[in-house]
Amino acid sequence: MSGGGGSLSSGSSIVTISSVAISDPDPDYRADPNEHGDKRNIRNEKWYHTIVQVSVPFLIAGMGTIGAGRVLTTAKNLSAFTEVPQLLILTTALQGLKGNLDMCLASRLCTQANLGNMKGRREIIKMIIGNIALVQIQAIVAALCLSVFGMGVGAINGNGFVWNHALLLAVSCMCTATSSCFILDFVMIAVIMISHRFKMNPDNLATPLAASIGDVVSISILSFIASEFFLRLNAEIWVLYIVLGFFLVLLPLWILIVLKNKYTSSVLKSGWVPILSALLISGGGGLVLERMVESFEGFEVFQPVINGIGGNLVSVQASRMSTMLHQSSIMGILPPHGKIWVFPWTALFVGSPYATTARLLVAMAIPGQLIFVFIADVLNPGNCTLYAYFVISYIVVSVLQVLLLLYVAHIIIHAMWRYKIDPDNSAIPYLTALGDLSGSLLLALAFFVVYSIIHQPYCIEK
Repeated sequence: MSGGGGSLSSGSSIVTISSVAISDPDPDYRADPNEHGDKRNIRNEKWYHTIVQVSVPFLIAGMGTIGAGRVLTTAKNLSAFTEVPQLLILTTALQGLKGNLDMCLASRLCTQANLGNMKGRREIIKMIIGNIALVQIQAIVAALCLSVFGMGVGAINGNGFVWNHALLLAVSCMCTATSSCFILDFVMIAVIMISHRFKMNPDNLATPLAASIGDVVSISILSFIASEFFLRLNAEIWVLYIVLGFFLVLLPLWILIVLKNKYTSSVLKSGWVPILSALLISGGGGLVLERMVESFEGFEVFQPVINGIGGNLVSVQASRMSTMLHQSSIMGILPPHGKIWVFPWTALFVGSPYATTARLLVAMAIPGQLIFVFIADVLNPGNCTLYAYFVISYIVVSVLQVLLLLYVAHIIIHAMWRYKIDPDNSAIPYLTALGDLSGSLLLALAFFVVYSIIHQPYCIEK
């Protein structure tokens, strides 16, 4: 084992690493005769199997993001959102929070499934209970921090500080985050268990399905709960205090469950920095949304689509890369095929073990976004017309976003692994948050081009 660069050089080292990384080997992993020792290789998956397994949840996820855009178009005109504009700022960050928590859970369980550790019923139940409790803790704390962020941004923008509005933000965010995560976590767990049972790679299915209905569910819950609580903000404000107290009472109970669970106790202590950092990054996307909906009509229709699709695709790649590293090495040591800094061409097209999947994901993004942009336009209730200039601009920026996210994923995941940070818990929050911010900025650029330069806007009178 070489001292520098974190690479592997001897057959005996590979044997040792294999025995540590895969405690209960899955018989579907086959040994590569070209490798030294008894190292077990990653799952031998054909490219067309990857396409089939990824495309179905990808299309479902796309429809979910379109539904989220449709709901957001309606929600922005509700009294709660017009009177408390911070709610609109928080929609992007709240979607990102929900996606981060669910996708991290999916990535952790996918890794355990691919390592062959999800076999005993008792252990599976422990994993499920521990992970659900962990997500609830993260949702409560992060939602509270998110509401503070929203009020701070609102104060900076000149909206001032109103205690009732802060209470509304806190309760609405906590209710939305905890309820949507609780519902979707069980859906994801079922998907992972079924896919593993039928010898499909859960990495291809779980993360996109985690966001397939997540965005539309979270925005729907937020708009409903915020509207209901807004009506009670003056006469029945005690209801909000009771709900807030209920979550604060539940918090130590969830913490106790997680601390006694061997699968999640370490994550509770170390998984906060990426979650909270991602909230700030996603909050930037929310600020872009707030500004753009005033300047460019129809922006809110496509913002959840470009953000959601980019985040879904990079989450598939991140989950697969993390699983491959867990299978081929131990944390802190990069395998022979792993390098932190490579050229974009190497990471995305030819030259790395992950390039095949990256090419497939980029290839799927082009026709997928083309389909989604037309469906989103059909479902848009506004008086808008889809022109070729807008479609071309949208496709260009969406592909640029996917390329950027996939390349950043390669760098971040390998760097985290090299410095003994588990990418299952830390990579996806940063990547999806970057997807929210970059997607919002690039979409704003596309709208600026078609509105201000080409002078053929998306929304005009038909």
